Amino acid sequence: MSISRRGFLIGASALLAGCATNGTSDRANYGDRLDEKHPLRAMPLDKIKPELRRQEVAYDTSHAAGTIVVDTPARRLYYVLGNGRAMRYGIGVGRQGYSLAGSAYIGRKAEWPSWTPTPNMIRRDPKKNLKYAAGVPGGINNPLGARAIYLYQNGRDTMFRIHGTNQPWSIGQAMSSGCVRMLNHDVIDLYERVQVSGRVFVIQGRREA
Repeated sequence: MSISRRGFLIGASALLAGCATNGTSDRANYGDRLDEKHPLRAMPLDKIKPELRRQEVAYDTSHAAGTIVVDTPARRLYYVLGNGRAMRYGIGVGRQGYSLAGSAYIGRKAEWPSWTPTPNMIRRDPKKNLKYAAGVPGGINNPLGARAIYLYQNGRDTMFRIHGTNQPWSIGQAMSSGCVRMLNHDVIDLYERVQVSGRVFVIQGRREA
C-alpha cells in the first residue's frame, strides 16, 4: 500500500508531537518540588530509564479502581484507575526472602516520615543498623524519603512500606529489606492518590492472571 507525501508528513508530525508530549510530561513529573517541607530538586531524566518513569498505561485487571498492585517480578507498581487503565511506576523491591506477598491494606501514611530499623534489621546487620536504633528524623537523607505508605494485615502493621528513597539508582533493583521503593517524585504522586484503608495486592514470583 502506498502512502502519499501529505499522509507521510501528517503521520510524522503526529509521531513527533507524541514524543514531545511525553518529554514535556516527564519534565513536569520530575521537576523541582520546592513547595515541599524538604525541597526536592528536579530529577535528571537521563538518570531514569524511560520504562521506569511514571506514566498512565492500559492495564487489564480484576482489581477495583483505587487498588495498588505491586508486581515484584516486573519491578512495577500499578495504581488502578479503572476502565482498563492504571498509573504505572518503576520500583525497587526486597531481596529474595524479605518480601510481603498477597493482600494487605493501607493502615496509615506519612509525609517525610521518621525511620527506625526493625529489630530483625538490627539483628541481620548490626554494624549497619544499630547506630540508627534511636530513629532517624524525616528529611532528604532519611531512607524512607518523601512519603511512606504503611501496609497492614488483620489490624497489624506488617512492617512493610511503600516509600520514597534517597538512592534513586536502586529503582528497578531487588536490594531493599523487603519494602517497596519509589522515586520521591513518584511516591508523592501515589500518596496523593491513595486513601487509608485502600487495598494493596503484592505479586511475588508470578504474574497476575
